[in-house]
Amino acid sequence: MKLIVGLGNPGPRHRRTRHNVGFRVLDALAARAGIALRERRFEGRFGAGPIAGAQVGLLAPETWMNRSGAAVEQALAKLPIPDPALDLLVVIDDADLPLGRLRLRARGSSGGHNGLADVLASLGREDVPRLRFGIGRPALPRDTVDWVLEPFTALEEERLAAALPRAAEAALCFVREGTEAAMNRFNGLWPEPTSGSEPAG
Repeated sequence: MKLIVGLGNPGPRHRRTRHNVGFRVLDALAARAGIALRERRFEGRFGAGPIAGAQVGLLAPETWMNRSGAAVEQALAKLPIPDPALDLLVVIDDADLPLGRLRLRARGSSGGHNGLADVLASLGREDVPRLRFGIGRPALPRDTVDWVLEPFTALEEERLAAALPRAAEAALCFVREGTEAAMNRFNGLWPEPTSGSEPAG
């Protein structure tokens, strides 16, 4: 079995914020695969079903972002996940990537993302595949915390309409072919940032 986890914050106030794009990628994948996230398990919304010939669990922790590790740890303890280094994918937002750009990595540090940091600390390892979804930075300097906790603008939502299906396809590629194949296919320069975002990193 494989497990794909999208990170975000619970509650309607946070639903459309930039920090919750991990949830939105997971929901796009669930819709494409016909998997309903209706079960209340592992302190979050959970569903499972076949994707590309493999049994896949989809988890959206409803702890706060910086406590995401507890939910992932519980899921790995209960589900038949052979090797988290190969069979677990964590989906997060990344303000250092232009809006809609994807970056998959097989291992590494949290890069300052509190949710991923908590997952890595809870599991006691850094060889956890992660899919970073770019949310960009504002055109003018401002506090990053305030930025990520604001909703996407209407212009950004237009870009998301194209970018979210592509992120779901990257997760499908991870399931079908593994991290390296997904990296080779989806890490790149597409799409260009919108006028409201500046590339960084």
